[in-house]
Formats: sequence, C-alpha cells, structure tokens
Amino acid sequence: MSTGKNTKGYETPNHPYQGERIAEESDLLSRYGLKNKEEFWRAQSELRNMRREARRLLGEAQGDVDAAQDAGAEFVARLRRIGILGDNDDISTVLSLDVTDLLERRLQTVVYRQGFASSTQQARQFIVHGHITVNGARVTRPSVKVDVDDEGAIAFDENSPLADDLHPERAESQESN
Repeated sequence: MSTGKNTKGYETPNHPYQGERIAEESDLLSRYGLKNKEEFWRAQSELRNMRREARRLLGEAQGDVDAAQDAGAEFVARLRRIGILGDNDDISTVLSLDVTDLLERRLQTVVYRQGFASSTQQARQFIVHGHITVNGARVTRPSVKVDVDDEGAIAFDENSPLADDLHPERAESQESN
C-alpha cells in the first residue's frame, strides 16, 4: 500500500455537457496533440494554482506589486525560467495568463515548433519512444515543461535511428518547414 495523498492532480469541469466548452477543449486537444482531456485539465489546474499563488502574494502585499514581486521572487523566477513570463513581466501578469501559455511550454509542443516532427502527434510519438533528448538526457514524458535555456539543447538521441538525416520520417518533417 502506498503512502501519501491519493487525489487527482486536476479538477474536471463542473458540468458534464457544455457544447461550447467541449468544442474549445477538443480544438486545443488536436492543436497541441494532447492524448486526452485529462492532460488539458491538468494544465488548467496548474494554471489555476499559479494564479492562486499570485493572488495570495498580491493579497499579502496589499496590492503592492513590487512587494509581492519580492515576496514571490522564487515563484516569478521559476515562471521566467520555463518561459511562461517574460523578463519584463511582473507578478500581476500571472493573472492574465491563458492555458495555451502553459501548453506552449510542453516538450511536445517545443519539439514540433522546432521542426523535429511534422505534427504535434508525431512529436509526442518521438518523445514517448525515446528518440528525443534534452541536454543529452532522454526524456519520455511529452508534458515536461522546457526551460528557455534548454530549448537549444533539444536533439534526437544519438542511438536513435532518427538521428540519421536520411531517415524517412526526418525527411518528411524537414520538408514541411
């Protein structure tokens, strides 16, 4: 028997059927190559937690953005490191973030945007099958947030057949760019 809390890391929508929400979720699922809505709901929950933390810091500082920025220096530094906040953004910017800001920082999306794969689904497959490395370390989780500094360190694993420039899947993904 495992120890620790046994709760989901996300919240499901309050109403099971809302046509507009379902259509919007389905669009984002296909655009970012997510496996299922659970991945999308996890991203929403992560964003909700970030906003909650920003509101808490701003509340404790009684609306003083600079004081909240100092109190949450580590929090803001982490968001800047993973590219969710820019260098000039302050803690109040967290409140206006969208779920797509988080989805853009997933390894799956970054691999696709950098042209390693011809689609987000193919990027997901390359990652899960162990063809992609970040800083020389194989990563098999498409949902990993990529640090801004590590974006240039994404490559095909040297032992992967995809490391060969003449591999058919490589040629396909390079033509589309």
